[in-house]
Amino acid sequence: MNIFKDLFNIVKEEIEHLSGAGELPGGLDLAGVLVEPPRDPSHGDMATNAAMVLAKRAGKAPRDIATLLAGRLGARDGIAAVDVAGPGFINLRLSPAYWQTALARIIASGERYGAFDLGKGQKVNVEYVSANPTGPLHVGHARGTVFGDVLAALLERMGYVVTREYYVNDAGAQVDTLARSVYQRYLEALGRELGPDAFDEGYPGDYLVPVGQALAREHGEKFADAPESEWFETFRAFAVESMLSLIRDDLDALGVHHDLFSSEKKLVEDGQVQNTFIDFQSRDLIYEGVLEPPKGKPPPDDWEPRPQNLFRATSFGDEVDRPLKKSDGSWTYFATDIAYHRDKFERGFHDMIDVWGADHGGYVKRMKAAVSAVSSDKAKLDVKLCNMVKLTQGGKPVAMSKRSGQFVTLRDVVDEVGKDVVRFIMLTRKNDAPLEFDLARVVEQSKDNPVFYVQYAHARIRSVLRRAEAEMPGLVAGDFPANVNLSVLTDAAELDLIKSMCGWPRAIDSAVSSHEPHRLAFYLQELAAAFHLLWNKGNEDHALRFIIAENDQVTAARLALIGAVAQVISLGLGIFAVQPVEEMR
Repeated sequence: MNIFKDLFNIVKEEIEHLSGAGELPGGLDLAGVLVEPPRDPSHGDMATNAAMVLAKRAGKAPRDIATLLAGRLGARDGIAAVDVAGPGFINLRLSPAYWQTALARIIASGERYGAFDLGKGQKVNVEYVSANPTGPLHVGHARGTVFGDVLAALLERMGYVVTREYYVNDAGAQVDTLARSVYQRYLEALGRELGPDAFDEGYPGDYLVPVGQALAREHGEKFADAPESEWFETFRAFAVESMLSLIRDDLDALGVHHDLFSSEKKLVEDGQVQNTFIDFQSRDLIYEGVLEPPKGKPPPDDWEPRPQNLFRATSFGDEVDRPLKKSDGSWTYFATDIAYHRDKFERGFHDMIDVWGADHGGYVKRMKAAVSAVSSDKAKLDVKLCNMVKLTQGGKPVAMSKRSGQFVTLRDVVDEVGKDVVRFIMLTRKNDAPLEFDLARVVEQSKDNPVFYVQYAHARIRSVLRRAEAEMPGLVAGDFPANVNLSVLTDAAELDLIKSMCGWPRAIDSAVSSHEPHRLAFYLQELAAAFHLLWNKGNEDHALRFIIAENDQVTAARLALIGAVAQVISLGLGIFAVQPVEEMR
């Protein structure tokens, strides 16, 4: 059930009627025609720009079209009043009966409310987290992790077949550094004295202590005085697997589970980078050239003043062509990333979403160019950048974690405030905007705390329903009254609450189309506010209370109303993988 689509179809039908009557040309293109709430609620419940969009196509003045269309719309059931405003906007006021019927449809839709088969089984790959396997996840990773996980759940709800993927960067220099850091912990576990510079270029965190101890138990003194060439690969592989186990535990604590972990190292060893390079050569997408150094800023790491094998990235929208090999013959990071996305495409993913940190913003154009190249423009890549998280406690920055030695871990935060709080708060800002996560504020029981505000609305509703079951036995069957006459819901605050619930399909639709799940967090806060407003009115006016012992009919209708609110809140929190609470403690 989606009233915006319903009303759009009504507008469409009336345009077609006017075309059939010869008052408008036939076959008008309705692209760009919208039906949505007006910016100013005093103008009505809905507005359409149809007259202005169609004016040029129909060869008529916008207000002339608006007048014709308004006359038709005013005769439709459920539309109480129509007003032509400004250059040709058409404002609609809907009758209380329209909203009451809409509430009945919301209740009847149950858990399917707001879900429709937009994806039609289309495959989508959502790659998120993909942190280097060099230590535990930090609080900054939490944002992209939650964003990607909720976006995947949202796409699934709308009929897409989603693969949640983690790309393991286990082929680079950072993992080599990890292996050498683990070796130091191995020596330490054997009782060797570590020098003051043992971790000058490594990872000093305590999380590597048990890794070194495990290697000491397994190998004893075998590698203590051996050259690096003898222990390096063994320690490297063990360290990576240990870090991935640590990362999986962190993700599990946050309620995140990936379908697939893809290895960069395996990609290289299987020859997929080489195969991609050969494919590009065969399509004349590789040439030998010398890149000019960038003007006005330091050159990037992959710039070298020598002839190089360059990918024609500019042919696919990038700013410059890009090198794929370093001077030592090894692949650039970009080359392996191209091969990885080519692998995704060959696995059947024509829609790819990558969730990255904001510091990777300069990498977006080249990666989109690469996806266009490897797929011959058959695939599309959407990169969502997640900005930094500033962790505070009562407004003051939080100190580093002893466990990590360098940063506050994701696990520290989850253990402090709980998985559900972390998941919700990470979506209370648009992904590319900075986010402050205050450990004190996010557990406050106040209206300024968005997760509490939404959960409190659900808990209040559940308490009212429990009370109704106790005080008026037989009136409530499950979450809703057995027999209900919704026409008694006529107060403005009651109707506003229904209107807010009717916005759920539009919120979920826009969140999917824009790949922006924060829109659902905004929506849930607005719905909770509408409910709390009605609650407060009931405290001030006995006639507006939810339970009126002497009036079963009104009580049943109001219980149905707030039961539907709880249902929608539960649906939204379910997409977030946040458990709606039954009562506040």
